[in-house]
This record gives sequence, structure tokens and C-alpha cells, in this order.
Amino acid sequence: MDDATFWRLIGMLDWDQTGDDDGVAEPVIAALASLDADEIHAFQNMLAAHLWELDGRAWAKQSGDGIWWGNDSLSSDGFLYARCVVVANGKAFHEAVRLDPAKMPKEMEFESLLYLAPKAFERKTGRQYDRPTDVSFETYSNTGGWT
Repeated sequence: MDDATFWRLIGMLDWDQTGDDDGVAEPVIAALASLDADEIHAFQNMLAAHLWELDGRAWAKQSGDGIWWGNDSLSSDGFLYARCVVVANGKAFHEAVRLDPAKMPKEMEFESLLYLAPKAFERKTGRQYDRPTDVSFETYSNTGGWT
């Protein structure tokens, strides 16, 4: 999967369904489920990489008081879900936030982004998704972002 295809799929999120995360995610899950299993995994790998790029103190500090509690104390899940908001808002927004952490959205989250590929894989194969990604999207996995 190339970068353009990844971002095209992200662009399929249906924000008219805001408030219903399953509804927002459904067009992407359906599109991914039409691809082969390796392409679904490639999507998950790219998602992990884009989330990893934003994993650092500079972005965490800008995520809002409900996520960043000060003195390197934070909600690690909340910060992961906040990074999901950045990716879910597309390539241009992701790039803007990556270059300027002050543009990080405050007190927002979109955890459902993490489950697009696993749900598509299960729909496609009937099996649970269990393939590891090349990098971890978990908070603190990008050690360079926390030095």
C-alpha cells in the first residue's frame, strides 16, 4: 500500500456520522475488507508509523489538561487516542501537527481508528487480526520523542 492509498482510505471516514464511531468508520472498514489480507496489514503498518511519528513529549504537552497532567505525567491511552484524531483528520492536518506540536487538538480522541484494519481483517477472513506492526503505536514507543 502506498501513502496516497492510505490517506485516500482515511479520507473515507464518514464524519456525517459523528457521535457514532462505528458509522464513521464503516466506509473504511468496508473498503479495507475488499482488499487482500496483506494490504489490510500494510494499512495497519502505515497507521502505526503515522501514530508513532507523533509519539513524543512535545505533542503530549499540547493535548490538553485531561491528557497531559504535567511533570511528564499523562494518560497514555488518552494520548494515543488524541494522536488518532490527528491521523483521522487527514494527511495535511497530520503533517501540520507533526511539524508544529502546538497544533495538536486539545481534549479529543478517536480510539476507533485503531480498529479499522482488525475489523476489516475479521470481516474478510473470519479470523482475529493478530499480526504485529513494524513499529508500535503505543505511547512511549518512540523513545526519541521522549528524550
